[in-house]
Amino acid sequence: MANLWVAAGDGNLDRVRELIEQHALSPNTPDPYTYTPMHAAASYGQLHVLKYLISRGGDVNITDDDGDTPLYTVENIETARFLVDHGAVVARQNVEGVSVIDHLTEDFPQIADYLRSTLDPSAAPLDQAVSSPSQHSQNAVSEQLTSDLMSSLQELADRTEAEGRDPLEQEIRQAVGRAVLEGVLTGYEMSTDENGIRGNRVQDDTPSKRSRTGHGPG
Repeated sequence: MANLWVAAGDGNLDRVRELIEQHALSPNTPDPYTYTPMHAAASYGQLHVLKYLISRGGDVNITDDDGDTPLYTVENIETARFLVDHGAVVARQNVEGVSVIDHLTEDFPQIADYLRSTLDPSAAPLDQAVSSPSQHSQNAVSEQLTSDLMSSLQELADRTEAEGRDPLEQEIRQAVGRAVLEGVLTGYEMSTDENGIRGNRVQDDTPSKRSRTGHGPG
């Protein structure tokens, strides 16, 4: 008989219910590949199973070892919308720094567009969208912002000291404002540069969805 993960993917609610209620299995139990029943049901669009799993404590943001949530496995907008309506987080990245939108863009661009619209209803079309900068880029911008700010404040302190006076509050605000603006512009440039790199990146042959295992508890 099917185990919990196969039953969830097949939409066999009776078997899923039996394994959870009679064998005390959890909707969040990982298989040997850390794939959960939530992932399996989401992957195959079994909304009735997902609804039941959630009612039994299923976590829509449960992650596997790759940091992928069930939202990473969806193949239709209906399932994506169901998960989002039940609290699935769109603005996140897996352990490789890949967002769910980037993960789905190539194979399921309509789903990616829908998910992007949940973050920003006025988002640009898919081919015009700008991806968020990586953590590395964000750190670089932060360091640049701090460096620019310290330089501006030091320059202001040196100038006012030479003039024999203390810096005015307005002058300090202007220095901070300039540094922040430069940091924002730098961050934008980095995000557009990375978006171009990401668009040209060669895709590997790793499947977007794991095969369901035919063995395990149950």
